[in-house]
Amino acid sequence: MLTIDQACDRAQTIVAHARTAGADAADAVFAADASLDVSVRLGKLEDVGRSEGSDLGLRVFVGRRSASVSTSDLSDDALRTLVDRAVAMAREAPEDEWAGLAPADRLMHGAPPLLDLDDQMTGAAPPTPQELRDLALAAEDAARAVPGVTNSEGGGASAGRSVWALATSTGFAGSYATTSYGVSASVLAGEGGGMQRDYAHHAARRREHLADPAAIGREAGARATARVGPGKLASGPMPVVFDPRVGASLLGHLTGAIGGAAIARRTSFLLEALGTRILPATLSVRDDPHRPHGLRSRPFDGEGLAVSPTAIVEDGMLETWLLDSAAARQLGLEPTGHAARGIGGAPGVTTGNLYLDGGRVPVETLLAEVGDGVYVTELIGQGVNGVTGDYSRGAAGFRIVGGELAGPVAEFTVAGNLQDMFLNMTAANDLVFRYGVNVPTLRIDGMTVAGG
Repeated sequence: MLTIDQACDRAQTIVAHARTAGADAADAVFAADASLDVSVRLGKLEDVGRSEGSDLGLRVFVGRRSASVSTSDLSDDALRTLVDRAVAMAREAPEDEWAGLAPADRLMHGAPPLLDLDDQMTGAAPPTPQELRDLALAAEDAARAVPGVTNSEGGGASAGRSVWALATSTGFAGSYATTSYGVSASVLAGEGGGMQRDYAHHAARRREHLADPAAIGREAGARATARVGPGKLASGPMPVVFDPRVGASLLGHLTGAIGGAAIARRTSFLLEALGTRILPATLSVRDDPHRPHGLRSRPFDGEGLAVSPTAIVEDGMLETWLLDSAAARQLGLEPTGHAARGIGGAPGVTTGNLYLDGGRVPVETLLAEVGDGVYVTELIGQGVNGVTGDYSRGAAGFRIVGGELAGPVAEFTVAGNLQDMFLNMTAANDLVFRYGVNVPTLRIDGMTVAGG
């Protein structure tokens, strides 16, 4: 795999070629990755997969017209053809008054922050297939050893390294590398048509931070056995408690509603919410792209702008939209450093390590205050309307009876409106930074539940 300097040189070279070929402006991304995945099932090796690849994406501007192209063929002839094709396409494209590169005076310059995203920079050797197999076996063995587990979908372990570079004709050039490690297990409990499946997984940037695979397996087994013999849930209004594993999706709906494209097109249920209260005053939503070895940390955004920790919601008040340059120009605002760039197409928006902060209630107290309700551990379907905020999703989980978790339930629907749900949210104090988006246990009062 290329070094980060070589990757940066590749991106800069293609931008220079585009300018020579007639583009008024251009940016390019170069991505290379290598990964190794091992899966086991019922104690035996099932598959070993290794993949390596490199891709380059080029975006060119001719006046207010633009075009994007990408390729995995990095030969000189292929790249010359790519540049010529991109410039020709841009000349024929419709004009877009908002398109363009990020403002040159906003580009990041100087040394990037040290985020400790690349394990190999510290001298760590990539794991061997045997080592990954042992991790996968340990996870599956522990899951299968949980009383009540009757079958296995397998255990897995993976390791990978990626290099990413961005260059623009306005003077930005940057690159960085990340490593990733993962362990998972998925098992079934019960018999016949009553079988229930669940899983557990963990991912980390550094191998030494990867969770004990046996603990991952035990978590998967415990989750599966707890779901055996689900009952039906009565319909009606009731408090709904979201397990952190599924509660994180609520932040996804929030960030989707405050992304620049949705605001510019006026297709967001939070269109008029900037500067107003959207969460209880005790809660905040924070984005930290500088979290050391974070799963979504990065030194700069997809347009070359510096990124920094941001309070998206502070003490319940919505403080900012998430804007790339095109949306910022359309709205008469400044880009916020949240641009996301893939190999093909124009930038979108994303966040770094996103989390909900401010929960102060112990989980036991939060449940006790519910009395009778439902604890959701799985969400099914995509029944969310980003324009109106209407929310309706299939779910499974556990009854809450007298403030304590009771038997499993399945085949019910939880519904409400996201604006009301956000305002009626109570957060527990069990926030753990384990994923790219993290929330504590969340209770939302006043939701509508439709039992099966």
